[in-house]
Amino acid sequence: MPSATTTYRLLVGSVIALLTVTGCQTLDDAGRVVGRADLVNDLAARLDRAMELTYSADYQLPGGQTASISQTQKPARSAYSYPGGKLTVTAEATTTCVTSGSRTTCTLAPPPVPSNRPSVTVFAEAKQQGLIAPPVVMGLLATAALDPAAVIKQTDTTVAGRHATCVKVTEVGDSGATPFDACVTTEGVLGSFRGVLDGKAVELDLTRYQDSVPATAFDLPPGAGVVDRRTATK
Repeated sequence: MPSATTTYRLLVGSVIALLTVTGCQTLDDAGRVVGRADLVNDLAARLDRAMELTYSADYQLPGGQTASISQTQKPARSAYSYPGGKLTVTAEATTTCVTSGSRTTCTLAPPPVPSNRPSVTVFAEAKQQGLIAPPVVMGLLATAALDPAAVIKQTDTTVAGRHATCVKVTEVGDSGATPFDACVTTEGVLGSFRGVLDGKAVELDLTRYQDSVPATAFDLPPGAGVVDRRTATK
């Protein structure tokens, strides 16, 4: 499984190459394409740098629910907590916890190789529960950038006291692009998101960012049952 950083670089390189090839239609179209490529490259670079940070971020979800993202570098590990579940990625395992009623079950799978960063597909459950991870946002932006019908507008704002660049994607065509609004802070942390993914509305806002991580961020939920599938899949 490739690292998230490698995924970003390959994604951005592919997008810019395709935009360059398709950007020779008219002068107006060429200017629009260059703007898209620059925007994708800038946000990807921010997200790339953020993967090298130690930080924790708290988010507000609809209905008073919350979510969080935490990561450290020594050791390299990350945790994504959201309503009804938690995803933890360490050198020992990729652990997905699901809560149903009063029971929580955590399933341990082999860790990512060669690094301890999850690929986009790992975030499917978190996305369904309202926490959209930065790699997913990057994929959405890249798809929109390749859609000639999509309108991508950029603005600047402040989110939870952090400067952020925001994009609003509208008027998408038939390419599979999704309309959405997203903000990314200068550090590369997801600041906010609004959109409909897989038929479900997703909305979150950064409420707190700090360059430290709680000691319990990577612990499994108390009382959780554990299913270890690492040996069976080797």
